[in-house]
Amino acid sequence: MLVLDAAQRCLSADAAFAHIFDTGSAGLTGRALTETSLPKPLVAALAEAADAALAGNGIRRAQVSIEEDESTRNFAILALPSNESVTLVVSPCTGASQTQGKAERFAHLRAEASLFMRDHVLSVVSHDLRGPLNAIHSWGYVLERKVDAKDPAAQRALAGIRSGVEQQVKLIEQSVDTTRAETKALALSLAPVAVRSVLDKSVSLAKGSLALQRGVAITVESPLAEEQVEGDAERLTQMLWLMLTFAVEASARDTTVQVASVIEGNMWRTDVRFTASAKALTDASAPHALEAFARRQALEPREGGRIAWAFALCKRVTEAHGGAFEHANIVDGTEVVLSARIAVAGM
Repeated sequence: MLVLDAAQRCLSADAAFAHIFDTGSAGLTGRALTETSLPKPLVAALAEAADAALAGNGIRRAQVSIEEDESTRNFAILALPSNESVTLVVSPCTGASQTQGKAERFAHLRAEASLFMRDHVLSVVSHDLRGPLNAIHSWGYVLERKVDAKDPAAQRALAGIRSGVEQQVKLIEQSVDTTRAETKALALSLAPVAVRSVLDKSVSLAKGSLALQRGVAITVESPLAEEQVEGDAERLTQMLWLMLTFAVEASARDTTVQVASVIEGNMWRTDVRFTASAKALTDASAPHALEAFARRQALEPREGGRIAWAFALCKRVTEAHGGAFEHANIVDGTEVVLSARIAVAGM
């Protein structure tokens, strides 16, 4: 993901974006888009999508092809406007060269996980800010009835309170709620999905993208063979990959992540079991797929049964498929189970 201001100056770039285009986030932040080392066709497409999104105050999509050494890399661009900036999600799409296919698939999965995590955090912020603002608003009316109407200083104070609350509510609605609109209602491409095939593909992706580098094994115990669900194969793959990848990142070298997947009644249930290691999860020298702040936050106690931010995609995908995602507190040295349930019947 890349964030630009209205003047198309780079405010931030995540690790997934930097990985795709073999550049550093530091080399982008603070620079005008045209001053970066990004490929010119990409710069032009990003600039056009950003302008259109900001001008129309709505989501815009685009595609761009980049010619490199007798091969073509194709990317999909998603532009999400906020109040004074635009977030651009760049993902490899069909047509990418076979040599770079694995790396770009990894980058795409990371970008999807980051997008859902961002929207989840914004949702939490929106919810948690409204409670105190409502309380301030209510107490303002209580004070209004108690304060002398002829006291100009008191009336200015009350007006300031009301104005401040209104400004904060407007900011939440315009900058927070609209920014997370892309994943608020998750669109699915439904079709019969062979669950064993999706499971095996996800395990293979997790092994190739991270587990082998970190020296963590993944084992699968499942009687599943030809069973199917009505679902979105790509979203289900992303969900399982994220569960497995987090487990790998949170596991010490030479340990094993265990996967169990069964059909229970009308639910397809997959459990990912591992022993949590805070050191492995936060070790900056080890390869990672998830952002550092998300990995640190996952170790914090869960408030009100909320999921860790890193699992936002898992939660949205399971709920969109009529199921649920669950996990307990992730505590150093303890066994942790990540559990996803998907309805076997149609939505």
